[in-house]
Amino acid sequence: MSLTVAVQMDPMEGINIAGDSTFALMLSAQARGHSLYHYAAGDLSYRDGRVYAPARPVTVQRVAGDHFKFGETKLLDLGADTDVILMRQDPPFDLAYITATHLLERIQHETLVVNDPASVRNAPEKLFVLDYAQFMPPTLITRSLDEARAFHQAHGEVVVKPLYGNAGSAVFHVGKTDANLAALTELFGQVWREPFMVQAFLPDVALGDKRIVLVDGKPAGAVNRLPKKGEIRSNLAVGGSGAQTELTARELEICGALGPELAKRGLVFVGIDVIAGYLTEINVTSPTGIVAIDKFNGTDTPALIWDAIEARVHARA
Repeated sequence: MSLTVAVQMDPMEGINIAGDSTFALMLSAQARGHSLYHYAAGDLSYRDGRVYAPARPVTVQRVAGDHFKFGETKLLDLGADTDVILMRQDPPFDLAYITATHLLERIQHETLVVNDPASVRNAPEKLFVLDYAQFMPPTLITRSLDEARAFHQAHGEVVVKPLYGNAGSAVFHVGKTDANLAALTELFGQVWREPFMVQAFLPDVALGDKRIVLVDGKPAGAVNRLPKKGEIRSNLAVGGSGAQTELTARELEICGALGPELAKRGLVFVGIDVIAGYLTEINVTSPTGIVAIDKFNGTDTPALIWDAIEARVHARA
């Protein structure tokens, strides 16, 4: 059954086809005979109960510099004209992102949106994870310097990061004798209105920050992301490198605890981050990592994701 798939994402020109998860999903969809359209989140419009976007049909190929071709723009009624919408624009998870989830939620009864927009809105990476605090390192969320100082004193070394950052941006390591905590607290308060997160530093981050992908609540594979020399951040987007890995019993336990709730919420494609057996984030907005996972494991994660999507579409028919 051929599906019409609209992909809400960032500009095609700027993606790195060697590692981009959305591009891998598009290639897989095209290979299955699905029709692809591309539009940006900022193109969404609501009028008289309908949600529209000017979208361009797109074909893709794994050729650097010539990886896509657009057709003529068509105004899509996203509820009536599509079977699936992939919500794949990159964060930040801000009011623009939240507004897009509200608009797409209005057509969820007509077309399948992946991931479910209401669930994405209600599951920001560093807050949804609090539902599974038993698997997390010691964690503080605050705007208070006094609270941050007390936590720092209790744990010696900490990591400070914004609640709604992405790709490892604005993540700071504060050592035992580091005097920068007050300045960081002041800076975070000036840049963001939200509280920030402080976590006990896990020295074993030097051995890797494991990205585990779950498809419809089931673990599909993992890649161990290693920080480059002099860094604590292991995100591939900031220069981390990938390595082959297997899931430990602890990680399978974490996946088993999360999986049923992810599937129930319509969070089909999720990436969780685990350091030394501690769960640090649940990524639902625009998870990445499937290209690296498949490279090391010889698997086909995009196919698993499309199997799950197609099953959900057929179940709604």
